[in-house]
Amino acid sequence: MNHSVRNKLSVMMFLEFFIWGAWLPPIFGYLGAGGLNFNFLEQSLILNAFAVASITAMFFSNQFADRNFAAEKFLAFSHLVGGVAILSMAFVTSFWPFFTLMLVHSLFYVPTISITNSIAFANLSDPKKDFPLVRLWGTIGWIAAAWPFIFILVDWARVPSFGSVSFFDWLGTAFGTSKVGDAANQTKTWAFIVSGIASFLLAGYSLILPHTPPKPAAQAAESFAWLESMKLLKVPFVLILFVVTFFDAAVHACYFIWTETYLKSIGIAPNWAQAVMSIGQVAEIFTMAILGFFLKSMGWRTTMVIGILGHAVRFAVFAFVPEQVPAILVNLLHGVCYAFFFATVYIFVDEFFPKDARASAQGLFNLLILGIGPLVGNFVWPALGDLFKEGTAVNFQHLFLVPAGTALGAALLLALFFNPPAKAEAMERVAAADDWGPSARGGDPNAIKEGPV
Repeated sequence: MNHSVRNKLSVMMFLEFFIWGAWLPPIFGYLGAGGLNFNFLEQSLILNAFAVASITAMFFSNQFADRNFAAEKFLAFSHLVGGVAILSMAFVTSFWPFFTLMLVHSLFYVPTISITNSIAFANLSDPKKDFPLVRLWGTIGWIAAAWPFIFILVDWARVPSFGSVSFFDWLGTAFGTSKVGDAANQTKTWAFIVSGIASFLLAGYSLILPHTPPKPAAQAAESFAWLESMKLLKVPFVLILFVVTFFDAAVHACYFIWTETYLKSIGIAPNWAQAVMSIGQVAEIFTMAILGFFLKSMGWRTTMVIGILGHAVRFAVFAFVPEQVPAILVNLLHGVCYAFFFATVYIFVDEFFPKDARASAQGLFNLLILGIGPLVGNFVWPALGDLFKEGTAVNFQHLFLVPAGTALGAALLLALFFNPPAKAEAMERVAAADDWGPSARGGDPNAIKEGPV
C-alpha cells in the first residue's frame, strides 16, 4: 500500500466528518426554546433535511458520480456549494432561509459520504485491511470538531479567577457552568462558520486526491446506476441486510435524539453531556483499528450481529441501570455499534457489488443509514417520548425498552437469515439468477455458507 495515498485518504476522511461533527451536536439546543425558538414541526423539518438528502442522493447525485464525473472533482464541487450554504446559516435566524440553507447543504454534502467511501475503496490495495484504518480518521475528525465546544460554551464570566479557589473546585465550576440564552446562541453560530471553512478546505484538497474516473454503464439498460444496485435486492441475503440496516439505523437515531436528555435527567451536567456521548466516538477509533482482524476471524454475519446487539445492550443499561457511572461507560459500545455494523456494511458492499455500481450501492445503504432510518426515527422516538411522559418527565425505562427490543429482533433476523456466499465472485451469478438455487451458487452446495472474509 502506497503510504502517501493512504495518508491523503485519511486527511480526506478527517475533513469529511469534521464538517458534519462541527454543526450536528450544537444544533439540537440551538433550534428550539432559548435558541431560534422554532416550533416542533420546524425543528423536525430542519433535522430531516439531512435524511431527505440521503434519499435524493440515492436517485440523483450518486448516479452522476458513478457514471459521469471523476469522483474527486464531484467531491470538490459539492463541498464548495455545501460550504457556502452551511457558512451562511451562521447569519440567519428566520425559519425558511435557515431551512433552505440546511437543505442545500445536505443535498450537496450527503452524497459525498458515499463518494469518499468509493474514492477510498478504489485506491486502497486491500480495502478490508486498510479501509478501517482510513475511516477511523473520520471519527477523529468528528471528535476534533465537537470537543472544543465543551470549552467554548463555558460561561467564563461566572467562573472564579484561576488560583482564587482550589484547582479541582475551579475545574468543576468551569465545566459545570454553561452559557445560556443569547450568549450561548452567539457562540453556537461558530459551529456553522467552522463547518463552512472546513468544507472549503476539503473542496480544495479534493483536487489533489488520487484520480478516480467515472465508470460508464456497459449497456444502455444499465444507464441508471441506482437501478442496477436496487435490482440486487432480489437476492435474499442482500434483502435481509437491507431490512436489518433500516431497523438498525432507526434505532441509532434514538440514541442521538434522547441520550443527552437522559444523561441530564440522571444528574450529569449539561456541559458534560456531549462529552459523555463523545466517549463512543473515542471507542470507535480503537474499534475501527481492529475491525479488519474481527472480520477475518469471525466473518460478516457474526461481526454485524455483535454490532447490532451493542444497541440492545446500551439501551437496556439505560433502561434498567439509571446511574451515572454505568450510563457513561456503556457509551463505549457506540464504537462497536458503528464499526461492527455500519462500517462493515460499507466494506461488504464494496466486496460484493459490481464494480461499476459500487458508489450507487453505497448510496443504496446510505439511503437507509442516513435517510429512511433516521427519517422514521425522528418521528417515532419523539412520539414515544410523549407517549411515555409522566407529568413533565419521560419514563425512560419504558422508552428505551422499545429500541432495545427492536435491535434484538434485528440481530436475530440477521443471525438466522443472512447467508452470503463465501466468495464475492459468486455475486455476479447470484445477481443474474432467478432464484437462490444451486445454479446461482455455481453448483456448489456449500457456497452459501459464510466463511472468513
